[in-house]
Amino acid sequence: MKSLLPLALVLLTNFHLFAQKTFVFLGSYNWDKTTEGIYVYQLDTKTGLLTKATSVKDVYNPSFLTLSPDGKFVYACTESKTPNAGSVSSFSFNPQQQTLTYINSQKSGGENPVYVSVHRSGKWLVNGNYTEASVSVYPLAASGEILPATQHMAYTDSSINKERQDRAHIHSTVFSLNADYLFLPDLGADKIRCYQFDSTQTAPLKAIEKPFVQAVLGSGPRHFTFHPNGKFAYCIEEMGGAVSVYKYDKGRLDSIQRIDTHNDKYKEGFESSDVHISPDGRFLYATNRGKENNIAIFAIAKNGKLKNIGYQPTLGEHPRTFAIDPSSQFLIVTNVVSESVTVFKRNGLTGLLSPTGQELKVKNVSCVQIKQY
Repeated sequence: MKSLLPLALVLLTNFHLFAQKTFVFLGSYNWDKTTEGIYVYQLDTKTGLLTKATSVKDVYNPSFLTLSPDGKFVYACTESKTPNAGSVSSFSFNPQQQTLTYINSQKSGGENPVYVSVHRSGKWLVNGNYTEASVSVYPLAASGEILPATQHMAYTDSSINKERQDRAHIHSTVFSLNADYLFLPDLGADKIRCYQFDSTQTAPLKAIEKPFVQAVLGSGPRHFTFHPNGKFAYCIEEMGGAVSVYKYDKGRLDSIQRIDTHNDKYKEGFESSDVHISPDGRFLYATNRGKENNIAIFAIAKNGKLKNIGYQPTLGEHPRTFAIDPSSQFLIVTNVVSESVTVFKRNGLTGLLSPTGQELKVKNVSCVQIKQY
């Protein structure tokens, strides 16, 4: 029996070393390369407590982040909202050593990159530029390095709101669950653009018979997500204050519902921003900024349609993005104006949210991503 004790101690030690950890990645508008721009925190999945792991300076306005499928690399929209600039940058993340290390950057093809997505193969990066209304496609090296863009598409459409929609504005770049199609919500043109994505080709974006879905005029499509079953897709409309629901099949979107994200007492001036679905596919969450500063909560029926079941104030101002942790226990939201990151507890049965009391102060925080290792 005594001879087994050292072995047990070794096993316990190794379990401690390799036990799963959850990290939270935060991007910001730091407006100054000498201050921190990207922050990484470890999430306690029992309490919701966030403990700082590392941060990165010498990066300008890393406003939006995404991670490679294996979590080894972080990709960022950098030099956002910067005249005559705009780039995408890559970093390597080591969860054991808790380090984030700069790799390289490439020009984004526009001065205001707002969204980056990684193909599920980990071999392609797609970036959306808001101001110039374009999308750029980059091969990715095994080292995480972003290689020069092999494809760039630009758009010149407009829509009915001459203040906000005098030109096209790509606001997100979202792969289908099989990563064989790419969707581009265009706030300026009131369209959801679509391409087939052939990852075996040097120029993977391929035109399809129906290149876009027309959204309600003046609605301003912003962010987009798929149901885990792959049968439905959801687009949040920034200016319309609504979520449009689509039946999905092989690159085709067919509208089946459009439902308000805002409370009935709000009639105009909507600033809806982000949309995500719980991993079990039962609930959809949508953020409202501006006058509301809340998260609208919806139950998802078997036919994909939504029913509003409540609202949760974000306890801050201007919630730009949010994310649900892989365990489904917590929802974390970034409030840009109040410079706060708020952690909410999710009720897996009801879908409702409750404050944990956990909050961070992060200057101009603009994006959150969560990854379990």
